[in-house]
Amino acid sequence: MMTAARSADSGLAGPGELDRYPYAEAPVADRVGASAWDSVESDLGRVGRRAAGSRGRGLHGQLVQQLGQMIVSGDLGADRPLVPEEIGQRFEVSRTVVRESLRVLEAKGLVSARPNVGTRVRPVSDWNLLDPDIIEWRAFGPQRDDQRRELAELRWTIEPLAARLAAGHGREEVQQRLVDMVEIMGHALGQGDSLTFARADAEFHSLLIQVAGNRMLEHLSGIVSAALQVSGSPVTGCDRPTEASLSHHARIVDALGAGDGPAAEAAMRQLLIVHPEVERVVPAPREH
Repeated sequence: MMTAARSADSGLAGPGELDRYPYAEAPVADRVGASAWDSVESDLGRVGRRAAGSRGRGLHGQLVQQLGQMIVSGDLGADRPLVPEEIGQRFEVSRTVVRESLRVLEAKGLVSARPNVGTRVRPVSDWNLLDPDIIEWRAFGPQRDDQRRELAELRWTIEPLAARLAAGHGREEVQQRLVDMVEIMGHALGQGDSLTFARADAEFHSLLIQVAGNRMLEHLSGIVSAALQVSGSPVTGCDRPTEASLSHHARIVDALGAGDGPAAEAAMRQLLIVHPEVERVVPAPREH
C-alpha cells in the first residue's frame, strides 16, 4: 500500500507523485493480475497531467486522474474490466482509494459497476463530455483535435448569447470587475505575460456568463473555463495574446456598459474568430 511517508532515497513516488510511480520496475511475478495490464502503456507522457477536478486531492484525486486519462486516451478501451484488487496492486493504493476513485469515474460516465459483472469501461457515447475533467483529458489525448473543434463550436453557441443577455443584467460591481480584467490583460500583453493574460481572460468569460441572468447558461460557465484553461489550446486565442483580442474584450465591456446587447453579441463573435482555428470552425458573420 502506498503510504504518506516514503524514504527520500527510495526512488518511489511520494504524495502528489502517483503519475510518476515507476511501476515498470516491479517484477511481473510480484504483481497480482499483472497480465491484465500488460497491454496498457506504462509511460503516459503523451497524456495530459492537468485534470482540474483532481489536482491537489491526494492519492484519491491522483488515481482518478490517472485512470481517467488512461480511459479517455484509449489505453483502457471500452468494455475493459477493471478489477479493484489489480488496480490497488498496480498503483499501490488501498481498496478504499480504489473504490472511491471508481465511484468518481462512474459519476463521470467513464465506467459502470454492476452486480455479477463488475466494473467495466463504458463507450464514449456514455461519457459526460461536459465534465471539466473529461474536457481536459480529451484535450491532451488522441482526441485533442475533435475536442478543440467541439469546444470552439460550443463557445460560439454559448458566449455571444451570454454577452447579449449580460447587457441587460449588468451589475456595477461585475461591470467594474470586467473592466479590471481587461486592464490586467492589457498590462500582461505589454509585459509578454501570457499566463496572466490567460487567467484574466478566463475570469472575464466566466463573469460574463454568470451575469447573463440565465441559470442554465451559468451552469455551463465551467465548460468555457475549462476550454480557456487547456494549455496550448487553439480555441482560446490566449496562448498567443494579441492587440486584436484585447480590443474585442474592451468592445464587449463598452457595449455592456451602454446596455447594448446586439453590440456586445457582435463583439463576442468577433473575439471568437480572432484565432484562425476558430475561424475555420465557424465562419465570420456576414455583413448586411
